[in-house]
Amino acid sequence: MVCQARHNRQVTSMCRTMREDIRTVFSRDPAARSTLEVICCYPGLHAIWWHRVAHFLWRHRLRFLARLVSHFNRLFTGIEIHPGARIGRRFFIDHGAGVVIGETAEIGDDVLLYQGVVLGGTTLKRGKRHPTVGNNVVIGCGAAVLGAITIGDEARIGTGSVVVKPVPPGATVVGIPGKAVGDKHVPVMDLEHGDLPDPVTEAIRLVFRKQDRLVQRLRIVERTAGIECTEEESWEQVTIEAVFTDGDGI
Repeated sequence: MVCQARHNRQVTSMCRTMREDIRTVFSRDPAARSTLEVICCYPGLHAIWWHRVAHFLWRHRLRFLARLVSHFNRLFTGIEIHPGARIGRRFFIDHGAGVVIGETAEIGDDVLLYQGVVLGGTTLKRGKRHPTVGNNVVIGCGAAVLGAITIGDEARIGTGSVVVKPVPPGATVVGIPGKAVGDKHVPVMDLEHGDLPDPVTEAIRLVFRKQDRLVQRLRIVERTAGIECTEEESWEQVTIEAVFTDGDGI
């Protein structure tokens, strides 16, 4: 009788969790139109469901069977999640192709991953070697988070970034290697992959601005001293100003 009651509670909990996963898909993907479509056509959802089976087997020391389930999960969905990885609630992988999550990775609640994301390791030593991702984190397409580092709550990792150092809570990280930019108070779901700041471009803009100010001061000195610049120097200056003022150039 006790075993039957425990079994019923487990089934009820599993059904509640699966319904929560389906609601998560609807909240994260505007393309989702029906529950049947979500259940049948979303590999990210299939991957997390199969991972829960593999993780259960892994925790009960059925390691080979867990890896076998994980392997079929990868063949079926194109998403590789090691059965040892620990994943929180309302986790969603959008599209999902090429996602890799390592053995000692830990993922919090309400995390969103896009296709091609890698949560990988940087050492061959046993032990903690994969990232710990906090709650409400968004990681963009093709981003790689490497090593036993911590990604703070509500952080955002831009498309194609390579992150090898810890990320503070609420930060937006872009570039190779990843650098924190942007305003941490912007809502986490406002991650626009096509409109992320570029720290390299901003640095070049700063150099051009400083150069322009120096040129203007030099012109004043030349006029005061009665020095006339050559035609070649004038043409070079016009070219520099054209590049600096062209918004599409830099």
